[in-house]
Amino acid sequence: MEWKDVRPEDIIDVGKKKVSDLGKFIPLLVFGLFVLIGLTSVVYSIGPDEVGVIQRFGKYTGLSSPGLHIKMPFGVDKVTPIKVKKIFKEEFGTRTLRPGIKSKYSPLSFADESLMLTGDLNILDVRWIVQFRIKDPVNLLFKTRSPLNNLRDISESVMRRFVGDYSVDEVLTTKREEIDHIVQVELQRILDVYETGIHIVTVKLLDVNPPEKVKPAFNEVNEAKQEREKMINQAWEAYNKVIPKARGTAEKTIREAEGFALDKINRAEGESERFLKMLTEFKKAPEVTKTRFYLDTLSEILPNAKDKYIIDPRQSSILPLLELGKNAGGK
Repeated sequence: MEWKDVRPEDIIDVGKKKVSDLGKFIPLLVFGLFVLIGLTSVVYSIGPDEVGVIQRFGKYTGLSSPGLHIKMPFGVDKVTPIKVKKIFKEEFGTRTLRPGIKSKYSPLSFADESLMLTGDLNILDVRWIVQFRIKDPVNLLFKTRSPLNNLRDISESVMRRFVGDYSVDEVLTTKREEIDHIVQVELQRILDVYETGIHIVTVKLLDVNPPEKVKPAFNEVNEAKQEREKMINQAWEAYNKVIPKARGTAEKTIREAEGFALDKINRAEGESERFLKMLTEFKKAPEVTKTRFYLDTLSEILPNAKDKYIIDPRQSSILPLLELGKNAGGK
């Protein structure tokens, strides 16, 4: 049959026949698609570090553990996986674009959240991080509308409050770990009151610096303080060298004087005791004691005498015996 012999009515009849044949499979296709959608919405999986929060018609019904599970299809049951073992991090005053050995940070300024006033009315650029995990997924989903924004707002408020309790030098140097601890404790307390389901793992001050505009003046002040500390340390060093030595010399002099006084006292007491004993013996035998004193005195004097003369007590004059003129002429 040639195309010229084909009538339009014949073409229409053929099309109607094909459509009618295809219409027989449409219910099967719809049913298969319905079954496929149902199967995909029935089976779900929970990761090893997750917990599934199950809702039926929007109402919380329970939790599902890691692994494959079955739920009611077509939106009757809704399961929200929550990572309960992962440690999340929120940054304040900075943003990390690419973490690694050489992390890349955002060049943008976040001064609205990092500039703070210290207790001595100085301005500091404080940058810190808060690490946390989910400890109660039910509270996280149903007790607060925006837990992450709540965490950021509370963290910023608490950090500003405690930085305002310390001086600029304390925040820069000695009190950083103390601030980390008290901010973590207070932040956890507030989050628990709000029942956010968040557990704070750590709060860490990363970088604390004066603002860029006042850095030169701040550095000059620090240099002046360091110079002052240096001068004070040098003065204490000189003090510690001179004063202990002077104290040692004074102590030595005092001890020597005390020793000298004690020696004199002991000697005087000994002489007094000896004199009293001699007096006692003298009273017992005066003549014997006199003779003893006389002999003791001679035994001390005679060894030192150059010439010794023994004179008869009956001799009236001793000058001829001494031959003074002869000795004088011999000189």
